Order: sequence, then C-alpha cells, then structure tokens
Amino acid sequence: MISDAPVASTESLAAVAADPTYVSRETPTREEDDPPLAMEAMRAVQILNPSGEVTMPRPDRTRVMCVANQKGGVGKTTTTVNLAVALALHGNRVLVVDLDPQGNASTGLNVPHHTGIPDVYDCLINSVPLAEVAQAVEGIPNLWCVPATIDLAGAEIELVSVVARESRLDRAIAAYPGEFDYVFIDCPPSLGLLTVNALVAAQEVLIPIQCEYYALEGLNQLINNINLVRQHLNPKLDVSTILLTMYDRRTRLADAVEQDVRNHFGDKVLQAVIPRNVRVSEAPSYGQSVMTYDPGSRGATSYFEAAQEIAERGVKEPVGRNA
Repeated sequence: MISDAPVASTESLAAVAADPTYVSRETPTREEDDPPLAMEAMRAVQILNPSGEVTMPRPDRTRVMCVANQKGGVGKTTTTVNLAVALALHGNRVLVVDLDPQGNASTGLNVPHHTGIPDVYDCLINSVPLAEVAQAVEGIPNLWCVPATIDLAGAEIELVSVVARESRLDRAIAAYPGEFDYVFIDCPPSLGLLTVNALVAAQEVLIPIQCEYYALEGLNQLINNINLVRQHLNPKLDVSTILLTMYDRRTRLADAVEQDVRNHFGDKVLQAVIPRNVRVSEAPSYGQSVMTYDPGSRGATSYFEAAQEIAERGVKEPVGRNA
C-alpha cells in the first residue's frame, strides 16, 4: 500500500535529533510532567491550608453561582465540587446545592444521598427549609451540601403545576438563616425547569467548556436561554465566568478552541485552565474532591488557581445578595 503522506528525509530527522530545543507536540514538556516531590508537597500544603492562616478574599455579599451547560461531560460537577472545596479550605463559607438527579456532587463531597434522605426535592416540591436539608461536609470546615436523590428526577414534571415554579429555589436560598460567601448550584445537563430554577436563583453563571468543538455547538442555545431568563425572570443574571476544562495542551485543537472562546468571551474567561488529569477523575470514587485526594496534582493546582481567580474577581466587582 502506497501512502501519499510526506516522508521525512534522513537528513531532516538527523537535524531534529541534533536540535536540543526541539520538542514534539506529543511529548510532554517539563512543565506538563508531575512536579518534583518537594514542589508537590509545597503545593499540597498550600492547597490544604492545614493552619487555616492563608485565606482567599471574601466577597462583601453572597455570590450565588449557577454552574450550567446543557452538554453532559464537560465538568460541571467536578468544577462545582473542587471550587467549593478550594474556597472553603481558605476561609470562605460555601454551600453546594446539588440540582442534578444523578447526585454526583453529593457523591464527590461524600454526602449521603440515598432514597429517604431529605434532599433538594423536598425544598422545591414540599417547601422544606433549606437549612433542614443541608449537611455539613465531613473533613471540610465551612462547607455544606444540599444533596440530590433520585426523587429529583420527577421534579421537572411535578413543578409544572406548582405556583411560581421558576422561583422555588430562589426563595429557598433567600430564606436560609445562615450567611454564606458562595452558593454553588450544580445543574443537570439539560435546559429544563431545574436549570431554570437555578438561573432564577443565581446572580452569576459559570459555564465550564470542554476544549472540543462539540462543546461549543450548544453554547449559543445556552446563552439564548440565559438571555430569556434575564429578560423575563431575573434581570440580575450575568454570565460572569467561563472555565476551560479537559484541556490537552499537546493538541492544536485545544489551542484553537481556547482562542475561539477567549476571542468571543474576552475577560469572562478565567486565565486558569483545567487540564486533563487522571487524579481529577479518580477522586470521586473515593468520595473526595481532587483537592483532598491528591492536593499536589496538576488538577488540584489548576482548580485552586481558578478558585483564587474567582475570589479575586468577586472582591473587585462585588455582587449583590440574592433577595
């Protein structure tokens, strides 16, 4: 079989081999490799913050952030869990509301969410106060989670006949007696009533975007829906943060997607980018975030940097409390 692909000459291969500066795009650079042990230990201490002395800036008022993207598998839950843990470990009071019937955020925070456990469904359908449902996350001070059970799968249908169905979550959060710095709402991969509830309750939308072109296809539809909610239900809503996830710097595709997103959204895109990292994927199977599972890993470091950036932006541009 004859290939039409160009074949490198012996001379060109020799020239490449002789050039000490040449690095293949498929070869990880020194920066991409796991850091040396000393550096890894230093990062782990920085992220876990065992002394509690290091703090991230706290916003003047509660920031309610909805983590949304109707495409599945782009890192919504992973982003929610890891940002929440990073902020909580550094002095912020954080509440995670798991609004996905799969309950993955609850799993990632090791919060019980089997049938019979009071969950966000009870708040939406039966008007149970959020404070009665929220559980403290074990091992992480200042972090609470409102779990989701499989009961939530029926909430979309049951909410149809409920009065003021779009603002049930908004009222539940507003009535919470405690004071939080951040409320993260983990949305399901759809644009149904649960996601609309999250958009009405939030002041900010955080959109995780996988660095592949399929992830960009549905983005216009999501932005259109956010604009509709802003016009008719929640004029305070703003797409404040875009986070690039599953980034593989060895591929030109990731670079191209990153440039497209940065050109379109500008300063809304965080400088921190989340790489593909096996530790991020392993952590939920141990009921942990990557921040506690492997705090020295590239995945943990990247989420820590993203959390720090979000915290600093919140201080520069204070966001009003959801009333």
